[in-house]
Order: sequence, then C-alpha cells, then structure tokens
Amino acid sequence: MPSFDEVLKEAGEFGRFQKRVFFLLSQTGITFSSLFASVVFLGRAPGNFWCRIPGAAELSERCGWTLEDEQNFTVLPLHLGNESVSGECERLDVTWDTSVSCTSPLARYGNHSTGSLPLATCRGNWVYEQPHSSIVSEYDLVCGNAWMLDLSQAILNLGFLAGAFILGYAADRYGRILIYLLSCLGAGICGIIVAFSPDFTVFLIFRFLQGVFGKGTWMTCYVLVTEIVGSDQRIVGIVIQIFFTLGIIILPGIAYLIPTWQGIQLAISLPNFLFLLYYWVVPESPRWLLTRRKGEKALKIMRNIAKHNGKFLSPHYSEITISNEEVSNPSFLDLVRTPQMRRSTLILMYAWFTSALIYQGLVMRLGIIGGNLYLDFFISGAVELPAAFLIIVTIDRIGRRLPFAMSNIVASLACLITAFLPEDIPWLKTTVATLGRLSITIAFEVVYLVNSELYPTTLRNFGVSLCSSLCDLGGIIAPFLLFRLAAIWLELPLIIFSILAAVCGLLVLFLPETKGISLPETVEDVEQL
Repeated sequence: MPSFDEVLKEAGEFGRFQKRVFFLLSQTGITFSSLFASVVFLGRAPGNFWCRIPGAAELSERCGWTLEDEQNFTVLPLHLGNESVSGECERLDVTWDTSVSCTSPLARYGNHSTGSLPLATCRGNWVYEQPHSSIVSEYDLVCGNAWMLDLSQAILNLGFLAGAFILGYAADRYGRILIYLLSCLGAGICGIIVAFSPDFTVFLIFRFLQGVFGKGTWMTCYVLVTEIVGSDQRIVGIVIQIFFTLGIIILPGIAYLIPTWQGIQLAISLPNFLFLLYYWVVPESPRWLLTRRKGEKALKIMRNIAKHNGKFLSPHYSEITISNEEVSNPSFLDLVRTPQMRRSTLILMYAWFTSALIYQGLVMRLGIIGGNLYLDFFISGAVELPAAFLIIVTIDRIGRRLPFAMSNIVASLACLITAFLPEDIPWLKTTVATLGRLSITIAFEVVYLVNSELYPTTLRNFGVSLCSSLCDLGGIIAPFLLFRLAAIWLELPLIIFSILAAVCGLLVLFLPETKGISLPETVEDVEQL
C-alpha cells in the first residue's frame, strides 16, 4: 500500500486544485486580521464631548437654547473659572436658575468665581460631537469608564484563547472543514449582534464569542491548507500570512469610507457568510480522514484532486497506508509525553507568547504617533509585507531554524538600540524600531509554519491551537505591560522586549530542522526528526 505522500505526489502536490483551495481559504486571513485590529477604529476618539448638567433638557426647552448655547452657558463658565477643568469629566454642582435670565443662569451666585463653586463627577450625561462614530461615544467609554475600551480588546483576546482550545480540539475530533464552516457561521452571526448590541454588556459577550469563532476560522483554514499540499510546497503557510497583512492594510480604507462603528463592524463580519459557500468546493483534509480510519473517503478525495490537476491515479491505489497509531481524542499530555514533543511544545509556546507580546507592543508604540490615523495605520501594515517575501526567499534555501532564530535576535537588537537612541534624531529611532517590527513579523510568521510541521497529523490542529493560545495570552498582557512600564520609563518596555526576543532566538535553535521533510503522521515520526 502506498503512503499518503506517495499518492499526493502522483495526484499533484500543488496543482490547480490546491491553488484554488489555497486562494479561497486565504481570504479568511483578511476577515480575521480585520477583527484582530478592529478596536483601533471601533474605539477611535469621538471628537469633542462635554458633560451635560442635570435638567439640561428642560432648561434648553424653556430658554430655546441650541446645544451650542447650552455648552456656552453651562460648560464654558466652568473652564473659564478653572482652566485645568475642561468640562468633559466634571460639571458644576450648583442649582441652575433661568427664572431671572436665560443668558445668565449663574446670576444668583453674584460675584463668586466659578473656580470656587463646587464640582461633581459626570455620570452618564455626556454629549458628543460625533455621537455614533465609535463604541466610545455609543457606550460612554470616557473619563472613569475609559478602561472599558481596553477591556473590550482583552475580551476579544480571551475569545481567541478559548477558540484555540475548544475549536482546535473539535477540528481534530470532528474534522477541519466542518469546524471551519461552523466557525464562519458563528463569527458572522456574532458580528451582527455586536453591531446592534443594546448595551456594553451584550457587546462584550458577543465580541468574546466572535473571538472564539474567528480564531476557529483562522486556525482550521491554516491547517487545512498545509495538509493538502506536498512537503516541498508548505511555503503556502507563509504566503497565507500575506492575506493577514492585506486585512491590516484594507481596514483603514474601510474605516475611512464608513463613518459609523456599526458599519465597520458589519463590513468585517458579513464576509464570513460568503465562506459558507466553500462547502461545495473545499473538501475535508484527506490526511485527517486517514487518521480517523476513513481511507475510502480519503482516496475518493485524492482521485478528485488528481482529476482537477490533470493527473490520473494508478488503479492499484485501492487503499492508502493508514497510521498504525491508535486514534484517540487529543490532550495536552499527548504533547509532552515524549522528549522531542515535550521540547518542541514548550519552546513553541514561549515563541508564540514572545512574538505576540513584542508584535503588539511595537504596533502600539509605533502606531500611536498622532497625525492621520488612517494613513499611519496603513503604513504600519505595509511594513509587514516584506516579511513574507523575505521568508519565501530564504526558508527553502537555508531552512526554518536559522531565519527563525535570526529574526528574533535582530528584533532584540533593534529594540535595545531604539531604547538608547537620543530623541533628537527621530528618523533614526523610527527606522530602527521599524526594523524591529519587520523582524518580529518574520518570527511571528515562521512560528506558524514550524508549529504545523512539528506535530503529527493526529495532534496537528490541537497542537497548533494550544501553542498559539499563548499568542492570545501575550495579546492580553501587551497593552498593560507597555503602558505600566512606560509610566516608569518610556523606553523600559523595549528593554523587556529585547530580553524576551533574545531568549527566544536562542531557544528555537533547539528545534529540529523541517526543511524538505514530509509532515509527520505519528508521534514516532516526530521523535525521529
């Protein structure tokens, strides 16, 4: 009986069929990255806002005030009396009297300076210049509630974390394409509910669930793509990352054209329903079918692949070699039971955590520089494009391990140098920091490929999902680490990033080289790498 790789070679390792499936599934990267970075535009600053006094509606009706008049009469005196108080988070705690004069509602206080009048904290009575432009104005995430915007991104990352465990496990047990389609359906439905959430609690619940299903779409499409191509074509695992970057580049254009946060949310969620059409054009992974003792179905799919590729499978291919490994439901113990699996799992978990932490930290540090938000975000995304091309040029020539280690080392050096460069040469500081961003992007993309190549088919989806869950943990910690350490010393986060990347660069040298090696089918195959 021929092995799966022998049959795949005869059917075509990257023919017309695989190219079509690859292109279709790669679109998932655009929607996932848009969800990943959407908080930048969903939670953008709502423009000017101010605290409305209690009973302001009655006062305005009685005096015929416009909103501008109301602001001038009730907020401007507060600012004039105390320039440090803007009227956004505090208001005057006085009785407003319009019975004498609508143009002087503070007349009863005579010559008292407004700076000496009592103040009260504003609670839920804000008026916004752009009331529905972002979730900040929609749910009053300002002043004492500003931390809730960070919470919304942390909740999304928690959803990614849960999705990695739950749907990664489900894809190994019930199949790649089934979980992919269910995830697309779930991400689309939850995205619509998020857009029309009546309050912030409902918004958080369904943003968490959209994170769960969003992670399911990305992880399963990635594994499916790498399992239907030959060992010499697994570079598609890097190319698919270009579509993630395309999502980052396209997102500011969507946000620029659509003025409301609900419109942006719908624009990045509705395409998930189009992916349901893949039911008729994307088959189940034949590698996975073989591990579930479904050899006939796998062979039928292989014959279909050969037909579309203009090839013909030999008639004697009536059966494909099936792994002798017992089929069982995967668990974390399976990933650490044997020496090579244990070493790979622990190093990959650290690599995922480090890459995500440094990547998001540098994005926040370079991206928040004032100026045009849309243009700055576009440029920060465009910086990532060379990463995939550099990997494609080097990875099949010199292998995975060296570029993986060197990208971390260069990122470490870039962060360290940036921290000590003087502020009076900003162009050099920005250039070196950008080099760090490019290097950590390369590391981030290589870890995807290496992770899928170091696990056997029976554990691949679960292993990739579990290790990449540390990426989500890094995403949760990154903003808190950045802002807390920056409060002590602005460049302190870069020192931490440098240390983390240097350690990662050394650890990945202990991983086995997988260049040109067939995907392992069993744990025994992994141990022999």
